[in-house]
Amino acid sequence: MDDTDVHPLLFAYMERREDLLRYFRVRLRSEEAAEDLVQDIYLKIVDRRDEAIDNPTAYLYRLGTNLMLDRIKVRRRAEARDAQWHGAHVSDVGGAQIAEEAPADEAAAAKLQLSRILEAVKALPPAAQEAFRLHKLEGLSHAETAAAMGVSRSSIEKYMMASLRLIVAKVGRWP
Repeated sequence: MDDTDVHPLLFAYMERREDLLRYFRVRLRSEEAAEDLVQDIYLKIVDRRDEAIDNPTAYLYRLGTNLMLDRIKVRRRAEARDAQWHGAHVSDVGGAQIAEEAPADEAAAAKLQLSRILEAVKALPPAAQEAFRLHKLEGLSHAETAAAMGVSRSSIEKYMMASLRLIVAKVGRWP
């Protein structure tokens, strides 16, 4: 295969690969990040070999710069999201960072209990399931649930008592 068989964009990439690496290594301050970016340039140009590019070298640098800027934006968004989560869920107690979340074993136990409760609710008659959903999950009062379902308040109370009895029987206790 001679140079005339290679698409001009791919030829420019192969010819300038080391220059691209040096250029992006300086800007990213990382050998690994520069390698990844130059590899991504290659992946992008392989898809564009059918396009006619007037200045393949300039195109490669522009493509690399755009990819680099996209990565920086993604990283900054992730850092901002992490900082926001950290600010909302971590407290500083005596110089130590304490996460305000349940320990893993408690979280696993709660998840298991929730799945048991959901299985118990699935065993209820449809009207009782609806009453349970409206009252316990959507937070409606008994009167509001009764109005939404078009039944009496005492029916809702009976549905809820039956629901809670079944849940306690299957799960062991109500949370």
